[in-house]
Amino acid sequence: MRTIPPAFAAAVLASCATASAQAAQDPDDDVRYLLGAAVSFSPEYDGASRYKARLRPVWAVRFGRIRIASGGGSALLGFGRTSAGDGASAQLVESERWRLGLSLRVDSGRDSGDADTTRGLPDVKRTLRAKLYANYALTPDWNLGASLSQDVLGRQGGLVGSVDLGWRFYRSESTEWTTGVGVSAGNAQNLRSYFGVPASAVAASGKPAYEPGAGLRDVSVGVGFKHTFDKHWFVFGSVGASRLLGPAADSPLVQKPGSQMAAIGLAWRN
Repeated sequence: MRTIPPAFAAAVLASCATASAQAAQDPDDDVRYLLGAAVSFSPEYDGASRYKARLRPVWAVRFGRIRIASGGGSALLGFGRTSAGDGASAQLVESERWRLGLSLRVDSGRDSGDADTTRGLPDVKRTLRAKLYANYALTPDWNLGASLSQDVLGRQGGLVGSVDLGWRFYRSESTEWTTGVGVSAGNAQNLRSYFGVPASAVAASGKPAYEPGAGLRDVSVGVGFKHTFDKHWFVFGSVGASRLLGPAADSPLVQKPGSQMAAIGLAWRN
């Protein structure tokens, strides 16, 4: 197993140390946290025709520019724009318009035995992902974001990049509605792990060999809302649709290139 490159590890530690020092000087350095749960309905895997309902915990903690979150809790706690995502993140630059940061999260990969269509394929191993993300506020309600996420343990997760545009089209004292569109792409390693069929797995999987190169993964659009009942409790939800593109859409593992998702949840924040 390949370890994290020393230069990268040093950069992560330096970034976290810098963010911690800044957090200690931040006048708004109170610890903020959120706890909740959400039910989602989405495909078994990207390109599957069968859907699955999942119950997941949603939580997040913030101290200054250091954040740890899971289940989408980062955006719900009011960290602002959503490119940081799950995991532990350090905000390196935070101004009125710009946010630039680095995050680390565990990627669960894929157990190929979980779905009939992927049975017989090699598993995609659990790994650690590092993500560099940036957001720019075009206006108070329009936001442009981009990110690059790399498997840093060399477990064939590869590199994924994304660009998204978000719009908050309604806001009141208790309710907020947002929408957005995004597109993602992956390098050859990422697409082969999730959409490829190696020659060695043809007999076991019953699928023809397929070795995609780098290219687009998908385009997605969605709408989300958040409604507060009081100072602490609120309900949130989202609906969305996506469509696989390029080498991902051409995979023999894809039953439906287009899919939909929905989620609803309840949370408490301090």
